[in-house]
Amino acid sequence: ISFNAIDSALSSLKNCQSYINSGMDVATQVALDLVQSFNDEEDVNNMEKVMLEYATMDRQLNHYIKAFEETINQVKREKPEILPDLENLAQEKFLEMESKNSDSDFQRNEKYMYFKDQLKEMKKQYNGNDTIEQIDEDIAVTRSQTNFICPITQMTMKRPVRNKVCGHIYEENAILEMIQTQKQKKKKVRCPKMGCSHVDVKGSDLVPDEALKRVIDSQNKQ
Repeated sequence: ISFNAIDSALSSLKNCQSYINSGMDVATQVALDLVQSFNDEEDVNNMEKVMLEYATMDRQLNHYIKAFEETINQVKREKPEILPDLENLAQEKFLEMESKNSDSDFQRNEKYMYFKDQLKEMKKQYNGNDTIEQIDEDIAVTRSQTNFICPITQMTMKRPVRNKVCGHIYEENAILEMIQTQKQKKKKVRCPKMGCSHVDVKGSDLVPDEALKRVIDSQNKQ
């Protein structure tokens, strides 16, 4: 049996995932733009709905790909004399996976969770400081500027990245250089934030903190 055509179709499906990921990146940037521009809350909520739709599509696509891969592997393993209806077999597996869907699935979608996290941070920076500033504007500014300082360089960050494990933020180049240097010595990197107990910082755990970058850029322009 030749599976070239099926492999080609699966490859095309996987390409569709890259389009979904690109769409999620764009939706995230648009949502952050809306918060930064103090747009109507409904507009921001609509972008959340768009992200949820993308996450749903991504889940369906993952299930479809997995169903076909399992079907092909099953046929290759069992080598039946009469080839079964692959489409029906894959459809059954797909429907079985879809029947187990739950909202908690979206917590495994990194793009969706990143969107939620960044949106929350952005709202906090642009909508949540009113009461603090009313108490003492100087204290509020000083407190927020402290968050702009990289624990490694002790300078204002230009490209902040957040550690998904411990939540601390560093200048991208500084932390990557530290990881590379320690890797050459075959040593792990302890989080450079004072008091943090995380002892194995990896490059794969770092995500750009777009919300903080926007706040820093805005502050620098003033």
